[in-house]
Amino acid sequence: MKLMLRTLSALFLLALLSAAFIVRAGAPKTETVQFKSGNDTVSGFLALPDTPGPHAAVIVIHEWWGLNDWVKEQAEKFAGLGYVALAVDLYRGKVATDQNQAHELMRGLPQDRGVQDLKAAITYLGTRKDVRPDRIGSVGWCMGGGFSIQLAVHDPRLRACVINYGALPTDPNDLQQIGAAVLGNFGEDDHGITVADVEAFKKAMTKAQRAFEVKIYPGAGHGFENPNNKEGYRPEAAADAWARTTNFFKSTLK
Repeated sequence: MKLMLRTLSALFLLALLSAAFIVRAGAPKTETVQFKSGNDTVSGFLALPDTPGPHAAVIVIHEWWGLNDWVKEQAEKFAGLGYVALAVDLYRGKVATDQNQAHELMRGLPQDRGVQDLKAAITYLGTRKDVRPDRIGSVGWCMGGGFSIQLAVHDPRLRACVINYGALPTDPNDLQQIGAAVLGNFGEDDHGITVADVEAFKKAMTKAQRAFEVKIYPGAGHGFENPNNKEGYRPEAAADAWARTTNFFKSTLK
């Protein structure tokens, strides 16, 4: 009886160790990478799938908080789905912990420099043997959502673009430059990116004959996808937006 119990305990321990190994073996590999952006050197958090490439790639663009743990987690989630995911550090190593800091960091980031850094990220990804250079998309939240669509305006190499409650262009000359398919997720109660802003964008995109899909979530405000937004987080809407995003990339990048 004692021998049987010891045997069962050993088998149970072996099973636990095997399960842990499987989880670790399947986890995305991550590293910090650097690449040139004009005369500057930019850093990024790179998450890689555990399967052989080449893969489609996703540029992950942070909120006004900076490249924090939540953004890195999103990159890892995309890597877990089979994408090479690069979260670009637009703030050059700075991360905000309160709204005043975030506001100052965002104000200190010139749009042209941010777009240049993101274009440089496309160039960097295109040099990697594990990336398909014709299958690169972008996704961003808040400030990063605005940069996601600006990247689509300024770089024809981008194939797919996701905007999560980011600032929206409506200038016909800008929209005519967009070659990427566009997906947008917005909150009905967002006082920064309003329903009127979204409707104006939809109208302008339709007139420009650009490919796009937009959804407005009732009862959701700005930042509804981030669980760190304690009062504004809407888990059901966030889950739906994530499903829309992954399905969109599956149809446009894979």
